[in-house]
Amino acid sequence: MEPIIRTVDLCRDFPSGREIVHALKKVNISIKPGALTILRGRSGSGKTTLINLLGALDYPTSGDIYLMDQKISDLSERKRDEIRRTGMGFVFQSVALIGLMSAYENVEFALRIAGYDKKKRKERAEECLDFVGLANRMTHRPHELSGGEQQRVAIARAIAHNPKVLFADEPTAELDTQMGLQVLKVFRDLVTKEKLTVVMTTHDPNMMELADHVYTLEDGEIVEII
Repeated sequence: MEPIIRTVDLCRDFPSGREIVHALKKVNISIKPGALTILRGRSGSGKTTLINLLGALDYPTSGDIYLMDQKISDLSERKRDEIRRTGMGFVFQSVALIGLMSAYENVEFALRIAGYDKKKRKERAEECLDFVGLANRMTHRPHELSGGEQQRVAIARAIAHNPKVLFADEPTAELDTQMGLQVLKVFRDLVTKEKLTVVMTTHDPNMMELADHVYTLEDGEIVEII
C-alpha cells in the first residue's frame, strides 16, 4: 500500500543565539493510509516539530514532504493553506474551542470556514458530535464540559470537513489516563470505522498498544520503528 505521507531526508534547524539547533536530522518516514501512527518521544525529541512539518504548518530547512505523491514542502503559503483547510484536520493539546459557542456551534462554525455545503452543515455537525459520543451534549458550552468532552468536541470539529489526514499533537497530555484512553478510542474508531489516517504525538506509554505504527524520536532522529 502506497503511503499517504512520506518524507525524504527531512531536516529542521532553529537558530539559538550563536548556535544552530538541529531539531530534525534526515528523517525518513512513511505514513500508511487508514492507520493510526504515533510519533513518540520525550520533550525536545523533535516530535512536535515533525508533526508541524507533516501538517504543512512549517517549512523544512531541507528535505521533502509528499502528500499522496504531491510535493508539499515547497508550495506557496496560499496553496499550503488550501491543503490544510480541505485535506487536513488538527487537534492540539489546547482544545481552543470558542467559549461563547456551544459544542454544536463550534463544529458548525468550522464547517462554514471550510466552505462546506450550507444545506448539509447541520446534519454533518450533529453526525460528528454523535460519532464522538456527545449527541446529548451538543448545546453545552466548553465550560460545561469535562476536559475529555472538550477534546472530543475538538476532534468532531477537526473531522467535520472530511479531511484525508487528522493530526493530533499531544491530545491527551492534559487529561487523566481514563479520559486519555477515551479520547484515543475515538481516534481508533475513526481509523477502523471511517478509514481516516491519524497521526499523533505522545510520550504516554499507555497509548502505544492502540497504535498501528510507532516512530520513536530521540534528539531529532528516528531511533525505533514498530
